[in-house]
Amino acid sequence: MTVRVVLPAHLRKLAGVAGELEIEVTAPATVRSLLDAVEERHPTLRGTIREHGTGRRRPYVRFFACREDISHEAPDLPLPAAVAAGDEPFIVLGAMSGG
Repeated sequence: MTVRVVLPAHLRKLAGVAGELEIEVTAPATVRSLLDAVEERHPTLRGTIREHGTGRRRPYVRFFACREDISHEAPDLPLPAAVAAGDEPFIVLGAMSGG
């Protein structure tokens, strides 16, 4: 299955892509398997979305699927069907803090 991935501008530049990514993932597609495939295809992104040693999401990085924040969901839960089918994108977004 092909999953559409939208990256923030700085990660698109680092990966050398202009638009959204189309990533092949075997079923069942999960956040972990999707990010593994993204990092395999674009090695320059290793360590930017997830930490090298633990594979945990980096602070200030959020994941959205079907307009819902799934950042704190278990990484091995299946992606929503619309995302796995390529109808909706998986969005990686940089969060901000401060006041």
